[in-house]
Amino acid sequence: MNYTKELLEKDRVKFTVEVSTEEWQGAIQKAYEKNKNKFRVEGFRKGKVPRKVIENMYGAGVFFEDALDIILPETYGQVLEKESDLIPVAAPEVDIEDINESNLKYSATVQLRPTVKLGAYTGLDFTKKSVEVGDDEVEAEIKKDLENAGSWEPVGDRAVENGDKCVIDFSGSVDGVKFEGGTAKDYTLVLGSGSFIPGFEDQMIGMKAGETRIVKVKFPDDYHAENLAGKDAEFEVVLHSATVKNVPALDNETVKDISEFDTVEDYKKSVKDRLAARKEEDAAFALDQDIIEKVTELAEVEVPQCMIDEEAEDMVKEFEYRVMYQGGDPEQFYKMTGQTREQVLENYKVGAAKNVKIRLVMQEIIKVANITVSDEEIEEDLRKSAEEANMEYEDFVKNVSDQHRSYLRSSRLSKKTFEFLRNSNNIK
Repeated sequence: MNYTKELLEKDRVKFTVEVSTEEWQGAIQKAYEKNKNKFRVEGFRKGKVPRKVIENMYGAGVFFEDALDIILPETYGQVLEKESDLIPVAAPEVDIEDINESNLKYSATVQLRPTVKLGAYTGLDFTKKSVEVGDDEVEAEIKKDLENAGSWEPVGDRAVENGDKCVIDFSGSVDGVKFEGGTAKDYTLVLGSGSFIPGFEDQMIGMKAGETRIVKVKFPDDYHAENLAGKDAEFEVVLHSATVKNVPALDNETVKDISEFDTVEDYKKSVKDRLAARKEEDAAFALDQDIIEKVTELAEVEVPQCMIDEEAEDMVKEFEYRVMYQGGDPEQFYKMTGQTREQVLENYKVGAAKNVKIRLVMQEIIKVANITVSDEEIEEDLRKSAEEANMEYEDFVKNVSDQHRSYLRSSRLSKKTFEFLRNSNNIK
């Protein structure tokens, strides 16, 4: 195999590859071996028809398509091995320039990782958000802790109120016709949560277990399902049961139950420290984002459309995974919101372009600043993970995949890059 290389505009390269007769014939033979059982010729047993007989009957190129599937990835891979300094970011566009029984010549044009021209990335001025925790924030956090520690108990004979957790059946209709997604059984709804259409939960207040009530509402004009937007609707609601959360009082005994502390005073201090640590982490993250976004803004790079498309596709797949993880159906979501997957994909492309540009700039900074991650650092992370899993290190690493090691290396590299940027700029 011989090839030539031609660098094109916009970080593209064209390889013209000439496959030797021996390699090409070998690929054709492999294609014949793969397909010979498909041919039936009188006088020959199935799978025993000679290649030349098949080629004479169906033409010399009968095996070319399958032979190309064999030889193209093989020879293109050999080219990339020799051109290891080039980094393709998409599959190549292949054109067959010459093909016959003895010769194969093709071109492969591929998009390379784009050139990044860094602007200023050190010596810039940034302000880190100050961290303060107010008494009202501490009280709100304590309220959450107490509510999480609370238990749900039957409301008894009384009517339901805001804050009660109700188990209901409901069936909705517009102009007497039921609509998709408007019916459910044994649905759990906390009154006052704002989960349903405005007015729905308010009209349930005062119901008692076993009662049926007609709830009349109007869908908002901007409701996500266009066929329901602005429409008047009726829901038949059956209340099966209701519970109320019994929230414990804040005292030393409760503190012992919900924390590692013995007194309300020590617990309150720990809550304030927890909030301060969380805010500090948020402030550090916001600072890192400010730095990389500014550095990216000052850099010059033309992001290829293929990279934007791939990033947007990954973002949509991640979104769909989150929907499924929460028990939903992505197709149902698209239907309910009146959107198509293609529309959602298109909406993600602006963010995708930004993500790709930031990633490319980060990679260039890593390169010029010679930021590396050692095997010892990866081992340090693995030992920490083993300790958290309460396992011996030697047993833990037996089940660590190369993919996980790659993730750890990438994560470490990102952290060290942000640390480099913080240390190389002026933070107030």
